[in-house]
Amino acid sequence: MATPPSRKAIQGLYASTLRTAQSFSSYNFRNYFVWRTEDTFRGMQAEQDPIKLSQSYNEAVKELAVLRRSAVVNQLYGGLRLAVEEQSNVRTPGDT
Repeated sequence: MATPPSRKAIQGLYASTLRTAQSFSSYNFRNYFVWRTEDTFRGMQAEQDPIKLSQSYNEAVKELAVLRRSAVVNQLYGGLRLAVEEQSNVRTPGDT
């Protein structure tokens, strides 16, 4: 019988995954992975079977490793910010 991960371990994995998802420089990727993280862990929260919970946890650990690598690549090749994102208040020489 597989022992399910502790509540603290699941919360730590959730925080790490959410932090990594928010580190994407691309607006669309960032929002998608934040949504997916919340959806994945909402499903884990509702799970009652310890075996399925352990499998979900292990899968989430693997996905976190992939997400971290993807975030680094996305940060390396990140483009300009979109109009829907918050813009910094940088003044150009032509501003009065």
